[in-house]
Amino acid sequence: MLAYLIRRLFAAAVMLVVIILVVFSIFFLVPKWAGVDIALSFVGKQADPAAVEGVREKLGLAEPIYSQVWEFFKGIFAGRTYSGGGDVTHCAAPCFGYSFKSEQAVWPVLTDRFPVTLGLALGAAVLWLVFGVAAGVLSALKRGSLWDRGAMVVALGGVSLPIYFTGLLASAIFVFGLKWFDGKYVPLADSFSGWFGSMILPWVTLAFLYAAMYARITRATMLEILGEDYIRTARAKGLREQTVIGKHAMRSTMTPILTMLGMDLGALIGGAILTETTFSLPGLGQAVLNAIKNQDLPIILGVTLITSLAVLIANLVVDVLYAVIDPRVRLA
Repeated sequence: MLAYLIRRLFAAAVMLVVIILVVFSIFFLVPKWAGVDIALSFVGKQADPAAVEGVREKLGLAEPIYSQVWEFFKGIFAGRTYSGGGDVTHCAAPCFGYSFKSEQAVWPVLTDRFPVTLGLALGAAVLWLVFGVAAGVLSALKRGSLWDRGAMVVALGGVSLPIYFTGLLASAIFVFGLKWFDGKYVPLADSFSGWFGSMILPWVTLAFLYAAMYARITRATMLEILGEDYIRTARAKGLREQTVIGKHAMRSTMTPILTMLGMDLGALIGGAILTETTFSLPGLGQAVLNAIKNQDLPIILGVTLITSLAVLIANLVVDVLYAVIDPRVRLA
């Protein structure tokens, strides 16, 4: 198990380096090749040439590519950002530069919004795993029953309806109609009960979409596994049905579920744009949406790196869970 974990950690480290190089290329090299001046984007099109040249020097854009890449890595891992002339500006945390519009450091902006997105993603993940997997398993065990058909109809609706529709519908019913919620986000630091109440509708709305997908995948996988020879052998040995389903069938069913969870949860931690916009949550998704509208490159870059890192960590955790569920994976 230790050797397997070391191999996965090494692979994750290599992938992280590759991701950083790709992100650097997309945000710094591609615009340069396309004739876009990043320094001009920072100061605005009406700035005089001296100001543009000063920003270019400050951001290190006049340095060779290898020097820019090195300073970019140091800015992420060492908490430093290049300021030209061989000097560095120290930050209290990793530096992703400064916003083109507000000129605020990007890192504090992202760390202020990250807890909102993390709470949204984790809370919704718990709901969609519990209800989605449970609905899929029951549908597979009661194939063709009224429950099976009803659950799959609901799942089809969940997959088909976009979040901005279900979110606005939920707000119209429970916020403006029944007035069960006030529709305003309450920070966790202010009040746990207020935060929990303000997150219920976003959790349920986001979980409804993913629970529907997980229910359909779980049902299809479980039906396939229930027809396998080792399941028939377990039943022939006289094992209880709970043991056959819980110990044997579920272990194989969870493999594709964990794969989906790693990708979905990692992507959501990078920002659930539609959900956050629908419910006016001040998370990473809303930040990157505003950054795209304002062409604020450093904010977009920071969220991209956080999203990539979140997907990488989530898949590393999934690889470890694979080894726990199926010991054969450790030999791969």
